[in-house]
This record gives sequence, structure tokens and C-alpha cells, in this order.
Amino acid sequence: MTKEKAQARREHLQKMRAQQQRKERRTALLMWGTGGLVVVLLVGVVGFYLIKQSRETSLDAVSSVKYEAGQHVWNAVTYKETPPVGGEHNNYWQFCNVYDKPIHSEHAVHSLEHGAVWITYRPDLAAAQVAKLKEVAGSTGQQEYMLVSPFPNLPAPIVASSWGHQLKLDNPEDPKLAAFIKKYQNGSDTPEPGATCGGEDAITTTADQAPLPPQPQQQTQTPAASPSPSESQQ
Repeated sequence: MTKEKAQARREHLQKMRAQQQRKERRTALLMWGTGGLVVVLLVGVVGFYLIKQSRETSLDAVSSVKYEAGQHVWNAVTYKETPPVGGEHNNYWQFCNVYDKPIHSEHAVHSLEHGAVWITYRPDLAAAQVAKLKEVAGSTGQQEYMLVSPFPNLPAPIVASSWGHQLKLDNPEDPKLAAFIKKYQNGSDTPEPGATCGGEDAITTTADQAPLPPQPQQQTQTPAASPSPSESQQ
């Protein structure tokens, strides 16, 4: 009987150990399975976020054209794009700032040549959206290369332009606007990188405040220095 009891006890212990091992394997599989599911979910969430962000900031809708730089003129210019993104422009550039009235395109295009981004909006755009545009313009790291102004007959409520590039938008909070500024403000296509968008020679008036400056009269003797914008507008 002693041998039979000992054998029975061994068998019972083996059975208990086998049950414990199966339980441990199930626990391990459950833990690994749960951990794997969490990893898959995290990867999925991160992937979804990155794809969503990529789509929201995609600049595939940007239209691009090529223009020769340095075409300075004194006359009014008829441009192909609305607003213009390059081509002939006035000898004086527009002082980069926020304007509540339209500015001369001929001055603004010169600012684009210097690396500015010009945000234009329809004159009837809601005041809250205009305020948001100004906020976006002020949040860029290079506010001195930002132009903001209303523009009649725009093809979209908001249009962002740089030299040779343009993006049409419906909402000032569209992430594409910030992406456009980041890529094209003083971007690789800037004809005159490093040129100022301010200074004493810049135009600070709006289109209703002053006409395009006239061409300086030719000097018969030793040429004098080019007149300042304020002198040429008098």
C-alpha cells in the first residue's frame, strides 16, 4: 500500500505541475497577446495620425509657374495670375506688413522677389477670419517677410502667394497655410534671398493712398541718387 500511495502521490504532483505549466503558458500567451494588441493599436493610431497630418499639410494643390526675376518697370502691369506671383514689377517693393486696404500688385511682386509670402483675402471675408489670418502671419518666425492685404475678385476666399507659387484656401485655419509659409517664405525659388522686405526705400502706403511712383526724370548732368518713395510720390 505504501508503494501505491507513493505512486499516486507522484502522479498527483505531476498532474498538478502539468496543470500549473499549462496555466503559466496561457497567462504568458495572454500577456504577449495583449501586449501585441496594444503595440498594434499604438502603431495604428500613430500611423493614422501621421497620414492624417500629411494629408492636412499636403501642398499638392500648390500651382507653380516660372518667371524671370529683375524685371523692374515704372508702368502698371497686367498680370496673368490673381494675385500675381512674379513677372514685371515696380522698382520699389512693398514694406512687409499687414494692410487693411489693397496695395499695388507691382510693389507686392517686388516683395515676393525678396522672399516674402503674400496672403491675400476677399474684402468681404468675415472679420474673425481676417483676424485669424493676421494671427497666422504674426506667428511665423519671419514676420518681416509677410504681406497681408485684401484683394478684390480673388478666385478663392484666401490665396497665399510666393514668387512662382500659389495656394488657394477656404479657411484661415487650414494647416496647409502654415505649411506653405514654412516651405516658400525665403524658399529655394526666391530670386533675391537675403534682400530686405523693409527699409527706407520700401513703399508703406496702400493703393488708395498713393499712385504708382513715376519714373524719375533723366539727369543731363551727374546723376543724383535715386529718389525715395516719398519723394517720387510727391
